[in-house]
Amino acid sequence: MMHLKRTLALITVLSGLVIVKGFGLHASGASVDPHRVVIVAKRYSFDPGTVTLKKGEPVDLVLQSSDVPHGVRFRELNVEVKAAKGGQGEVQFTPDKTGDFVGHCSVFCGAGHGSMSITLHVVD
Repeated sequence: MMHLKRTLALITVLSGLVIVKGFGLHASGASVDPHRVVIVAKRYSFDPGTVTLKKGEPVDLVLQSSDVPHGVRFRELNVEVKAAKGGQGEVQFTPDKTGDFVGHCSVFCGAGHGSMSITLHVVD
């Protein structure tokens, strides 16, 4: 009888460990939601003009156009997103290097098009 109680107690403890371990694996495997960054483009600027991101953290970059079609391209990061007139575009990426990366409007939007820039500041 004593042997049976010890066996049942051991089975109960081991079952508890398996359950706890299972929950631990599930929790650690959860994905991280991307950091959402909204940039508003209008002739001839981006708002905000500078955005700080963390290297290795996923980003959901949303470009909203308040007037004509616009785009923004960060050549060094291989990232581009475009937005139709009055609409928005979206791209997800994960910065893999640190530094300052200047993006430019990638859709011709008028005489001041060449002066439209925004800086992504990526930190560790």
